[in-house]
Amino acid sequence: MLLTKKQKHYLRGLAHHRKPSVTVGAAGLSNNVIQEIEHGLQHHELLKVKLPMSNRAARQEMAGTICDLTAAELVQLIGRTCVVYRAASEPGIVFPAGT
Repeated sequence: MLLTKKQKHYLRGLAHHRKPSVTVGAAGLSNNVIQEIEHGLQHHELLKVKLPMSNRAARQEMAGTICDLTAAELVQLIGRTCVVYRAASEPGIVFPAGT
């Protein structure tokens, strides 16, 4: 699912007050971390993930890998935090009309 700019804007607003629910450690993206992200996406659809890298290119690559492995869409990447979204089979997040 490709998100429009308006949909991403709406999701950024929803994610603003949430705390990161998954932290990727120095070991990187292990199977356990991917499982935690999967579990979070299944239950919440919208998830903040804290990344370990200080290099911007490495953070972008890791966020892309997370999205590829979980079939999620990258909503935002700011600093060490990325926000990912994947619609559930019964969506809990309903986009407003016109988005």
